[in-house]
Amino acid sequence: MNVRAISEQRAQPSMAVLWLACTASFMVVLDTTIVNIALPAMRRSLHLSPTGQQWVVNAYILTFGGFLLLGGRAGDVYGRQRTFVIGLTIFTLASLAGGLAPSGVALVCARSLQGFGGAILSPSTLGLLSTTYEEPRLRNRAFATWNAVAAAGAAAGIVLGGLLTGAFGWRSVLFVNVPVGICLLAATRRHLHRRARAPGPPLDYAGAVTVTAACSVLVYAVVTTTTNGWTSTITVVMLAASVALFALFITIEARVPSPLVPLAFLRNRTASGVNALALLLGIVGITANYFASLYLQQVRDLAPGQAGLTLMPAAFGAVIGALIMGRIGRRIGTRYGIAVGALVAAAGLVALSRNSVGGSPLLLVLTLPALVTSAGGAFMYVPLTMAATASVEVGETGLAAGMISSSRQIGSAIGLAVFVTAAATASAAVGGLHDSPRALVRGYDLAFLLDAGVAVALALLALVLLPRRLGREGASIPSTTQALLATDASSTGLR
Repeated sequence: MNVRAISEQRAQPSMAVLWLACTASFMVVLDTTIVNIALPAMRRSLHLSPTGQQWVVNAYILTFGGFLLLGGRAGDVYGRQRTFVIGLTIFTLASLAGGLAPSGVALVCARSLQGFGGAILSPSTLGLLSTTYEEPRLRNRAFATWNAVAAAGAAAGIVLGGLLTGAFGWRSVLFVNVPVGICLLAATRRHLHRRARAPGPPLDYAGAVTVTAACSVLVYAVVTTTTNGWTSTITVVMLAASVALFALFITIEARVPSPLVPLAFLRNRTASGVNALALLLGIVGITANYFASLYLQQVRDLAPGQAGLTLMPAAFGAVIGALIMGRIGRRIGTRYGIAVGALVAAAGLVALSRNSVGGSPLLLVLTLPALVTSAGGAFMYVPLTMAATASVEVGETGLAAGMISSSRQIGSAIGLAVFVTAAATASAAVGGLHDSPRALVRGYDLAFLLDAGVAVALALLALVLLPRRLGREGASIPSTTQALLATDASSTGLR
């Protein structure tokens, strides 16, 4: 009895850590989708331009993707418990600031801070699980639970965003994080205890800030082409500044003792090819949910709650695609798996481009095509992660996982900037008001078609850039790397 009591007593902190890690992960993943349905309401309330509306999404994506690698390294240096608390505190305060935002600029700044907090918080949840559950069987079970909760967060965000916006207004989708964050911080004081750590290598703050700034300037330059034009002085200057910042990043990585991304990794041809594909996958994955949410509310006049329920079936397309790929992936191989997934996503996007102002059943013109697109995205992501980890040494799998996650997030931001610009241009070319349903549909349809073209290009590049057999293809991915990738994969398709 005493032995059993001791065993149960030891199990309690482990379950508490699992609950803390899963709840924090759910909150971070939820925020990748919960805001989308609320975008039209935010635009009306804060008088946002189409560009400002887009930056509500991009601000989170850029800082989350740009600082994800730094967040993972911070946990190694300062300890998982400390970075968990820091990331959770930043995320909670930023959510409160976003809910109270009096202007579009304040909201975008709050969303940027949210993304930064999420980049610190997300990797620390995985580190807590890996250090708490040292026995492989229990660790795998904990990660399976964590993965399921992350996938549920992406799906729940679509529905919850619509219901909260419809019932309490758009600010509620940000306020909802505040009580959850406060409860988690209170529980952290009781269940998490700091452990002494040997000093690790210094963090590459300069590299993280420089690469994030380079991506932000690039996206801003693309976004403002709607008003400035591609050949305007400000656009050319911003593009040149982005190139200069990327060059500065490479210089920093060559000189610092512990670079964020070692140059030897960038010289790996297969690893570079995988990250190029991840960048394109980010472009493919962002479009469907963003424009579908706007189409349902601005063209079909659905309430936010109705729009969320309409998109809910499509949110599970990523689960379907991952399950199918898990069964047939080894038989068709990595590069063919990516190519097939890209073509499936392209077919879904072409179907989405057939939207109309009204009359057509939403199930046929939006819900089912969006589900196909989402499934194709997840179908790509599984072999892409295998390619990323198989192309590097065992000790670099964490870096490889973080790199493709960052590449995908940055691709999402750049893709959204390009397609919003293209959609606005197409809408403006239609006679009458540029925000009339007919004009909006013209722009959305063009965005879906362009995205389908990117998906086809991704399929072709996968066949060209990836070798027939990878160095460690078929090798198992370390559990922590699988879990890190699962966060990203949960929102690959319909974000």
